[in-house]
Amino acid sequence: MSNLIPAGGALPVNLAPAMESARGYVEASRSSATRKAYAADWQVFCGWCQDQGLAPLPATPATVALFLAAEASRGRKPATVTRRCAAIRFAHKLQGFSTPTGEAAVTEVLAGIRRVHGAAPRRVAPATAERLVSMLAACGSDLRGLRDRALLIVGFGGALRRSELVAIRVEDVEVTADGIKVTLPRSKTDQEGAGQVVAILDGPRLRVKASIAAWKAAAGIEAGPLFRSIMKNESVQDRAITDRTVADIVKARAKAAGLDPAMFSGHSLRAGFLTSAASSGAGLFKMMEVSRHRSVETVRHYVRRAELFKDHAGAAFM
Repeated sequence: MSNLIPAGGALPVNLAPAMESARGYVEASRSSATRKAYAADWQVFCGWCQDQGLAPLPATPATVALFLAAEASRGRKPATVTRRCAAIRFAHKLQGFSTPTGEAAVTEVLAGIRRVHGAAPRRVAPATAERLVSMLAACGSDLRGLRDRALLIVGFGGALRRSELVAIRVEDVEVTADGIKVTLPRSKTDQEGAGQVVAILDGPRLRVKASIAAWKAAAGIEAGPLFRSIMKNESVQDRAITDRTVADIVKARAKAAGLDPAMFSGHSLRAGFLTSAASSGAGLFKMMEVSRHRSVETVRHYVRRAELFKDHAGAAFM
């Protein structure tokens, strides 16, 4: 959204480089995905304002409230409407205007939208350890099978997000006696890029070291992205796969294992590790150590689901 940052025409010429530097840092304050989403949301808002003959910047609280209501009436999900509101707030902050989104006219409309149109978030099926073993059995010994096997084990064993999986480079992986250590240069909970290290055990069923070694040897990978695109002619590309590809791989291997692919997504690997860990009695904070969640309550959700029937209140009389 760099086009929203004042160009600083009234500033002295010698401050132009500093302004450009500041604009760059503002860009870096949000992830690439967030910047793209905000830019798209802002364009939607500007287009709506133009059609209504209203000013988008600075916008009045009434304008923003009417826009959000219109978006909800068009069937936009509460999460999308909320993000549109955040984009409007961000645009006003960048231009030095007071943000209209904190006014009651806006907050009450947002609350009403969430109440009327809100729904429980769709939860994907976790690729638990048992399901993962079946998915791995469906992976062949060809290039795609070797890649997918390694990807599924690493994604599950490290409770990794899709974005984290596709960002792994060979240089980020350290092989140890007990498994591997993966250094994540940047992740959702580490936006400053301080780096996080995730330990993935080399278990008797999920042999992460052997799976990575087999994939690297077959693909001839020595450096660069670990998980790469494979063309129809079976040539391995230099570029990393996308997060969309991760979801496609999980769905495809779930289907091959006789599971409903519609119930699975890229997040199933992360959810599967946490569900399996909770079912096996792993401690909450040890789970968070792997998943790197900041919220105890988020991880506690997996524990609750895994223990729904444990010490059930109706055990004595059902």
